[in-house]
Amino acid sequence: MTSLAVIPGDGIGPEVIEQALKTLEALGAGLDIDLLDHVNAERYLADGVGLSDMDLDRIRSSDGVLLGAVGDARVAHTDYVRSVLLRLRFELDLYVNHRPAKLLDDRLSPLRDETKRAVDCVVVRENTEGLYAGVGGVLRPQTPFEVTMDAEINTHYGVSRIIDYAFSVARSSVCMIDKSNAVPFGGQLWQRYWREAAARHPDIETSHLYMDAAVMKLVEDPTRYDVIVANNSHGDILSDLTAQLAGGLGTAASANINPASNFGLYEPVHGTAPDIAGRGLANPIGAILSAALMLDRFGHVEWAQAVRRAVATVIERRRVTPDLGGTLCTEDAGAAIRGAL
Repeated sequence: MTSLAVIPGDGIGPEVIEQALKTLEALGAGLDIDLLDHVNAERYLADGVGLSDMDLDRIRSSDGVLLGAVGDARVAHTDYVRSVLLRLRFELDLYVNHRPAKLLDDRLSPLRDETKRAVDCVVVRENTEGLYAGVGGVLRPQTPFEVTMDAEINTHYGVSRIIDYAFSVARSSVCMIDKSNAVPFGGQLWQRYWREAAARHPDIETSHLYMDAAVMKLVEDPTRYDVIVANNSHGDILSDLTAQLAGGLGTAASANINPASNFGLYEPVHGTAPDIAGRGLANPIGAILSAALMLDRFGHVEWAQAVRRAVATVIERRRVTPDLGGTLCTEDAGAAIRGAL
């Protein structure tokens, strides 16, 4: 039996994860659920522990992780989030952040031009290096002479494997986005391996954009892109942009995966949304579509496609939460999706 570790987390995380689990149950997925509902900000505030070594061992023994959201305004620094989310990414070597963006209904697009709305792309983000690796420091803190430094880390190992993954999932084209004209040393590494990889895939159309031009081009016409590959920080920004072009963060799903081990962490992109937590307003679609990405990796492609069809159906019928133009609460929106399966 497939084992799934589940971390509901903070804010709206438990609410949306509940709907994702009910959807998996409605499919008859038969997963062995290991619920880690103690991994949250409450425990961190009580004893300073985000994700313990014992928690990590439980997760390692599973086949994947479904995560709601982590973060709490009562924790002023980033140590808590890093101790859970980034620890999982780094220690499990989940070097691919795979974020699809597909417009589910024309009315959700913020773009005026109808011919440019049908975004259907994947942002492939390097997930374990770059500016988020935590390399840096502070000199003379809390003084007028304070100096801070964050180093961007790029290795041949990391750059080559993320670009190779981008080509492996491409249907027609891959666009690499960087800022190599202003960040020359890491940029040279990305550019060199990009050229080598492109030469090995003559059947795939390739292109390159600088980051500033890329955000402009994506808004101008997102339909021209199939797969976009970028470093950690650039990919973070670009994937939020493509999510908004596809209808908003409430529907955005993501997978953090290691293709070699096939282990993945699946999470909606929207975060904890503390302003609406506990009010029944949270959109469960991002969590449910994240579960669909998990089903894809587990080999249940037909189930995953059924979930996506059900989501498209309820959006078309406006059987959704207020952020998508409906009137349903979180529970009823999840029930509507299960009813459409």
